[in-house]
Amino acid sequence: MSLKSHFARFLAHRPTRLHFCAHSHHPWPDVSFDAQQRAWLDAAELMDDKWTRIFGEIVPAAQHHLARLLNLPDHASLCFGANTHEFLTRLLSDIDARPLRVLTTDSEFLSFERQMRRLEEAGLAEVERVPVQPFDSFSERFGAAARAGGQHLVWFSHVFYNTGYWIEDLLPLVDAVSSTRSLVVVDGYHAFMAVPVDLGRIAARAFYLGGGYKYAMSGEGAAWMHCPPGYASRPLNTGWFAGFASLTDDGRGTVPYAEDGSRFWGATFDPTALYRLNAVMDWARRHQLSASVIRAHVLELQRDFLAALDRLYHPVLARARLQPPEPHPRGSFLTFSHPQAHVVQRRLHEAEVITDVRGDHLRIGFGLYHDRSDVDELLRRIARLPSLPA
Repeated sequence: MSLKSHFARFLAHRPTRLHFCAHSHHPWPDVSFDAQQRAWLDAAELMDDKWTRIFGEIVPAAQHHLARLLNLPDHASLCFGANTHEFLTRLLSDIDARPLRVLTTDSEFLSFERQMRRLEEAGLAEVERVPVQPFDSFSERFGAAARAGGQHLVWFSHVFYNTGYWIEDLLPLVDAVSSTRSLVVVDGYHAFMAVPVDLGRIAARAFYLGGGYKYAMSGEGAAWMHCPPGYASRPLNTGWFAGFASLTDDGRGTVPYAEDGSRFWGATFDPTALYRLNAVMDWARRHQLSASVIRAHVLELQRDFLAALDRLYHPVLARARLQPPEPHPRGSFLTFSHPQAHVVQRRLHEAEVITDVRGDHLRIGFGLYHDRSDVDELLRRIARLPSLPA
């Protein structure tokens, strides 16, 4: 399968560049270009009345797309924002406890981890971080920590950003949190549209968040969160869109909130990203590109790449350096752990191969915009890299 022609606008700007960072900034399909123009034209045509179209057509369409792909029972449980940190701060604002007791892992994305560290510095939070490694025992160890109780917030990733380790079954970890006073949040940014995601069994208990920047191929500004009913019903950090259905409120009673996901809406935002998201999801549906189909394509490219690496004997880009090691499940990128990972990443960049590095983890990501010819060219450029310093 080759869908490169559907990404022609992105790929044509630097035809000699090999982009293997699908886990970071995924190229956008060409259909998103027309969608971006449509957002501008709607604003010009409708002016103030554009919000009627946005909340009457654009937002519901995006909600229905996500609910279908996530197997959610109610599309109205979804809200949107500029980024997932926006949702984190609203969730935190609903927890009336100091210090805030948090259970998480040592491998959460920088946005969450930085916020937790700052709260710790200020004496406002006590954070327990369960190491993700060793991978074999992670679920058991995290589940035991969750069952110990006493947390106000339990937060973990579906696919971890630094290694790609994938928790295939979320239910045992969610069920391990027995107290209904604890908020359970799953960061699904590296999972959505990269691996099959079925939230049907946890939709009533766990928040789940993600966005369009990575495998949803829609760019920045299309973050979203599923909000289970009955949890965090009145966040202190609130915007006027969270009370959109109560604009005639006289302001003399308590601040009103909806019961669905719109209780986490913020304020005036740029809707352009949702136009792109809908266009990309429509395109994917027309071409029957489910997460399972996308994953099968990526796995085939990964297998070809690793089989060829076995014959190259590269000191860093080698099967023995994989994290997590085989046969552990992983998302759509390969992570190679080595003290000189940053050196290899820099030399790849000099060879016009875009990858990235997190600490001593070099990440190489695959996506729909790749085919076997890209993998072959990547291997040729790896073979020409200078030897590492001793």
